[in-house]
Amino acid sequence: MGFIESVCISKAKGTVKTVVSQISLRPDWGIEGDAHAGNWHRQVSILAGESIDRMRKKMPELTHGMFAENIVTRGIDLSCLIIGDSLLVGDDVVLEITQIGKECHDSKCAIQSATGECIMPKEGIFCRVMRGGAIKPDMGILKKAE
Repeated sequence: MGFIESVCISKAKGTVKTVVSQISLRPDWGIEGDAHAGNWHRQVSILAGESIDRMRKKMPELTHGMFAENIVTRGIDLSCLIIGDSLLVGDDVVLEITQIGKECHDSKCAIQSATGECIMPKEGIFCRVMRGGAIKPDMGILKKAE
């Protein structure tokens, strides 16, 4: 089992997100107060802390949220997940994987400009909220059994 390292939100799409102490997720909507909330398939974005660590070797000043990720994980292998898998966060929140990777908003998005390379197109995981609740750092996260 892995754990939640950080949670982040932003008011506008395609921008760096701000670290917050907790996020509140609504089923079929996403994170309250986040620009990506809505009735669509990319309500929540997840990125492995290990991926961010790799980028910090190039840019030590990187902080959570700079890749526009909502949730930073640690200790769970996100690369083995496929579309349709579900993640259980804490005891209540269930996220369904809907997309792996994404195209940047333009050829040199704000995130790529800020970080030098955007890893979200290759390593970002996108989800829909199936069961809502609160998520905060140090909560457990694991692939939900079928």
